Amino acid sequence: MRFILIVVLIILFIYSLALVLLNGTPVSVDLWFSHVPEMRVGLLVLITLALGVILGLLLGVQVFRVFQSRWEIQRLHKEIDQLRKEQIQHAQLAATEAIAHQRSEKTSLDISPEDKSPL
Repeated sequence: MRFILIVVLIILFIYSLALVLLNGTPVSVDLWFSHVPEMRVGLLVLITLALGVILGLLLGVQVFRVFQSRWEIQRLHKEIDQLRKEQIQHAQLAATEAIAHQRSEKTSLDISPEDKSPL
């Protein structure tokens, strides 16, 4: 993997160098804050491309973080709902067991030893 990355970077460097050398026509560049009297077209294209890639990556990372946070929040909400349902089921089961235990205690306590039938 590292070898492939090195090869791709070398190819990109050679392509960039060729782009600057083949497009050597000087142009005037007027920016909002400054003015460059002459710059090669190839260099201008490379600078513009590099700035675009950097800004795109930074914005992409931020947008991905927002989506990742939203996905994580949705997953946690689903997990909370599932845990609440399980908790309700356990509480209902415990309540039914308590009621059944209470009924069995009443029936065994209601029969006293004096209440024996003559049979």
